[in-house]
Amino acid sequence: MREMEDKMASNQDDTHDASGSRNNVENEIKRGLTVMKSIIRARDKGEKFEVHWSAEDQLIEPNGSILASYIGFLVRQHIPITCDNWRSPELKVGKEKIWSEIQRSFHIDESRQKYCIQLAGKRLRGFRSFLSNKFLKDEEGKFVEAERPMKYAEIISAEEWDNFVAKRRNEKFHEVSDKNRKRASKPAYPYKKGRTGYARLQQRILAEEKSDATSLPEHVLWKAARVGKDGVVVEAVQSVYDDCETLSQTLPSTEVHDCRSLLSRVLNVPEYSGRVRGKGFGVTPSSFYKKPKTKNPTNKEVMETLAELRAQVLKLQKENARYREEMRDSEAKDTSDRASINCQPKFPEVIIYVIMKLK
Repeated sequence: MREMEDKMASNQDDTHDASGSRNNVENEIKRGLTVMKSIIRARDKGEKFEVHWSAEDQLIEPNGSILASYIGFLVRQHIPITCDNWRSPELKVGKEKIWSEIQRSFHIDESRQKYCIQLAGKRLRGFRSFLSNKFLKDEEGKFVEAERPMKYAEIISAEEWDNFVAKRRNEKFHEVSDKNRKRASKPAYPYKKGRTGYARLQQRILAEEKSDATSLPEHVLWKAARVGKDGVVVEAVQSVYDDCETLSQTLPSTEVHDCRSLLSRVLNVPEYSGRVRGKGFGVTPSSFYKKPKTKNPTNKEVMETLAELRAQVLKLQKENARYREEMRDSEAKDTSDRASINCQPKFPEVIIYVIMKLK
């Protein structure tokens, strides 16, 4: 295990994104497997890295990129590349191992487990795409036969590689791959910030502007992510930004924070479930628009609620019984009083007649 730890692979944000260029893939290979010795040294000393999060619960610096890279390494070690379903119960052990290893080297709250495991799933998809693009496709994007890359022999067995290649030979997979490749080859608004990612880009912009704000509107960040090194904003990007600014002034505030963002409305595209366009990985509509979170109660919480309800019902039953008893006592007293009145001596009618005549 120690030998494996001493060969940790760097896996920065979106390094192996499926839409990345072939040149980026070549550069990744030339970099080779980066040894993340700082994590090993710190762990040997009993030290852990502090992890920082944005106002929108995204990983940021310092140490955000280190954790992202470490998660990339861990997913390569504990999850097979033949995995097609990230929600498969068979991956439970591997996911638990990834989380426990993260906790060994980073100060991180249990509430962040979901984020880290989701990021691990993204890293796995990226690594699989990277392997396909680099080793199983030619310059034209067509699939070719390929031997297992020895660079990854320690983490990919020969059998695992053969199964991975076999799945890539599937005709249905080829159709989906070709469709995605064509879609990604000519993006209308290409992202130009490399591996920086939206979260760290936002952090950098706010720091440069010395702003007290904790986040940027999604269309502002979207535009910033499409500015090249020359600082030029293409007309199409600027047009989308201007339309977002205009729309934000005309829409009621309730609609501005609707489930469909300004950016999605202007681009005239659907808003995908569980994400906010222009904010990057980890931002959800509920967290971004501050909608109340709801969750199903646990079995323990259900049993506690039932116990409280039983106690309340028992209390009401006792109060009802006491009330009924008091009512019975009160009715009995009223009946007794009426009975005593009715028991007063009554004179015969003839005597009453005589008395009336005497008057």
